[in-house]
Amino acid sequence: MINNPVGWFEVYVQDILRAKAFYENVFSIKLDELKMPDLEMWTFPMNEEGTGASGAIVKMEGCPSGGNSTMVYFSCEDCATEENKASVHGGKIFKAKFSIGEHGFISLVTDTEGNMIGLHSMK
Repeated sequence: MINNPVGWFEVYVQDILRAKAFYENVFSIKLDELKMPDLEMWTFPMNEEGTGASGAIVKMEGCPSGGNSTMVYFSCEDCATEENKASVHGGKIFKAKFSIGEHGFISLVTDTEGNMIGLHSMK
């Protein structure tokens, strides 16, 4: 397999502007609007030559946020930093940073829309 197995992800939201502010503030990034018919979509920055997958926050009729069984892990330098930012910007800490052994550390937080996301770092 040449590519990473995950090629794209979508995080469904109800309040697109609130969710956009949350993700931009927690990860210190700027999301870009992607014009699509019948839905609102803001994409995460991506480098097509880089590793990992990119994706978007999406507001689509009939696709509720929260309570889904999909987990997206965002790569971080130190997941405790983004964990703290999530708490400050309207999210909640579900499980504070903890070791996953030789594979680093993770934190589990919920965004402003009730979606649980994972934060991963090696330190």
